[in-house]
Amino acid sequence: MGNPNNVTEFILLGIAKNPELWKILSAVFLIMCVSTILGNLLIVVTVVTSQSLRSPMYFFLTSFSFMDITYSSIIAPKMIVDSLSESTAISLKACMTQLFIDHFFGGVGIILLIVMAHDHYVAICKPLYYMTIMRPRACCLLLGRSWVGAFTHVTVKLLFMYQIPFCDPNVIDHFMCDLFPLLKLASMDTCTLGLLVILNSGVMCVTIFFLLVTSYVVILCSLISCSSEEWSKALSTCGSHLRVVFMFFVLCIFSYMRSVVTYPIDKAMAVSFTIVAPMLNPLIYTLRNVEVKNAMRKLWMKQGALCGH
Repeated sequence: MGNPNNVTEFILLGIAKNPELWKILSAVFLIMCVSTILGNLLIVVTVVTSQSLRSPMYFFLTSFSFMDITYSSIIAPKMIVDSLSESTAISLKACMTQLFIDHFFGGVGIILLIVMAHDHYVAICKPLYYMTIMRPRACCLLLGRSWVGAFTHVTVKLLFMYQIPFCDPNVIDHFMCDLFPLLKLASMDTCTLGLLVILNSGVMCVTIFFLLVTSYVVILCSLISCSSEEWSKALSTCGSHLRVVFMFFVLCIFSYMRSVVTYPIDKAMAVSFTIVAPMLNPLIYTLRNVEVKNAMRKLWMKQGALCGH
């Protein structure tokens, strides 16, 4: 079936109607974007160069950081460039590509959180079998499946979106091509579209969220008879992951468990999802992780010694 659209491009109104405010916010977002890339890059370099961070948990943490680097490098720059340009038009194909990238990396993030929760469960509840279950080949397969799963999910969504006829006015009150602002321009019954989105994304987010929370309840219950030192180590490992889970899924559930309507807060939610969350992830995963902090300290000392010579 061919594309039924007469609309060939959309006009993005941006994050703020005031051009000066938009430029100020874009400058702030540029700083946050650079901080995100540097912070996550530091985690990747630290894990790759440190011999003490060779466990599967850090393999998945590196993958999560790499995903945040790529995501922040693709989504945020478009908004920053638009704030400095007179034209904020985006072609239909570019809009669909942006939607694909947004939902693809969001899907990878969700599946990686599931994989990391599985890793924590095995490490804490079945420590004797940990290296057998989470062997390198199994970790690579889990990572590969997260990318394939996200690609499959978003491809189905994109094929569905590409068949929707859009009508004028082709103005999107947003700084990016997000799902609901696009669906509002559809020249067909949006009630059916909203139901499909809820079934496709909303129910999935709610289900995975409760599965993750349940898995951590099981993990914490298994630690009842453990020593305070083991409790502290487990809470340090799981606590940071739970913070990311809550931050990620609260945004996801709010975004997709609703009818096809847009709210003023949607832009703030999108900023949280695309800019704030990737920036906070390195802080959340490293501030209470003694192993990562020690590895970073050694890396800085090594670099300082090299610079001294």
